[in-house]
Amino acid sequence: MTPGHEEALRALRVADRDIVAFVALKNSPEVSLASTCFFAQQAIEKCLKAVSFERGIAVTPIHDLARLALSLQEQGVAAPCSADELRRLNPFAVTFRYDDTDIPLISVTEVEQMVNAMRRWAGEVVK
Repeated sequence: MTPGHEEALRALRVADRDIVAFVALKNSPEVSLASTCFFAQQAIEKCLKAVSFERGIAVTPIHDLARLALSLQEQGVAAPCSADELRRLNPFAVTFRYDDTDIPLISVTEVEQMVNAMRRWAGEVVK
């Protein structure tokens, strides 16, 4: 097992932990969309980084999902969600974590579809 593969597996384990939190919160009316989508954004970020680790692609310490996806695309690796789709989740990484306004930029259903597609894809790449 290569160090990149080990790091990829670790990233997927942490992504799975974030997915559990997202699923637990997504139907709870007491939890804000910002808090719920934070875990989705984190899970997808870790899926993108897991694939990068597996493929030996250098990862900078960023939270920008679009940039991570484009970095993979430049290396010939296409994610199932486009950079434009992923960009819609970027505000949930930091911006909305420090704001008390809940702005519905995306539906929970759309987010759930993205999380599921990205996790399935990452699991296929990292075995």
